Amino acid sequence: MGSVKREFQNKYRNSMLGAAWVVLNPLAMILVYTLVLAGIMHARLSGATGRFAYSVYLCAGVLPWGLFTELSGRMQNVFIDNANLIKKLSFPRLCLPIIVTLSSLINFAIIFGLFLAFLLVSGHFPGFAFFGMFPLLAIELLFSIGLGVVIGVLNVFFRDVGQFYGIVLQFWFWLTPIVYVSNILPASMKRFELLNPMAVLIEGYQQVFLRSVWPSWAHLWPIAAFSLALCALGLYLFRRHVGEMVDEL
Repeated sequence: MGSVKREFQNKYRNSMLGAAWVVLNPLAMILVYTLVLAGIMHARLSGATGRFAYSVYLCAGVLPWGLFTELSGRMQNVFIDNANLIKKLSFPRLCLPIIVTLSSLINFAIIFGLFLAFLLVSGHFPGFAFFGMFPLLAIELLFSIGLGVVIGVLNVFFRDVGQFYGIVLQFWFWLTPIVYVSNILPASMKRFELLNPMAVLIEGYQQVFLRSVWPSWAHLWPIAAFSLALCALGLYLFRRHVGEMVDEL
C-alpha cells in the first residue's frame, strides 16, 4: 500500500489543485457533452424518463471509459517509467501492474463516489440492480490489465506501439456508444458492436444506472473469457521477455 500511496502522491505532487483533477477532468467532459447533446440525445433514450436521464447515461459511460483509458494507458509505459525497478533482481516486477491498478481504482472511486451521491440526490439510484456493476467492473479490470500489459511489453521493444495506441483510443471512444445512443447507428454497424468489448461493458453500466436492470450475462461471458485470455497472454509475454526488457531498458 505504501507504493500505491507514493504513486498517487507523485502524480499530483507539483499540481496546485492536486487530486481535484481526478474530478475536474471527467466533470468538464460530462458538462460539455451534456450541454451540447442533452436536448438531442434525451429523445433517443427510449423508456428513460427524468430531467437527468441523459446525464446519468453519459456518466455511466464516461466514468468506466475513463478508468479503462487511464489503466491501459498507464500500463503501456509502466515498464519504461520504472526501468530502475525492473533492473533490480530483488524487486517483484509483477507488482508494478498491481500498483498502477490500485492507483487507478482510487481515482475511479473518488469520482464514482460523487456520481453515486448525484444518483441518490436526483432520485436515480438503481436499487438492487446497483450490485450488477461489480461483475462489470471486475471484467473491465481484467480486460484493461491484460490489454495494458500486452501493450506495455510490446512498447518496450517498439516505442511506436504506445503512440499508435493513443490514436486507437480516440477512434475507439467514438466507436463506443458513450455520448450517443446505439439505436442511432445503422443496422450494418450495430452488428459489430458485440465485437467491441468496451461497448458491451459500457452498455451494461448504462443498463444498471439508467434502467435499473442487471446486465446481460449472455453478452458478458465472452468478454470475460477474452479478458482472461488477454491476462494470460500478458503474463506469458512478460515472463518470456523480462530478461530482454532489462537489456532494452
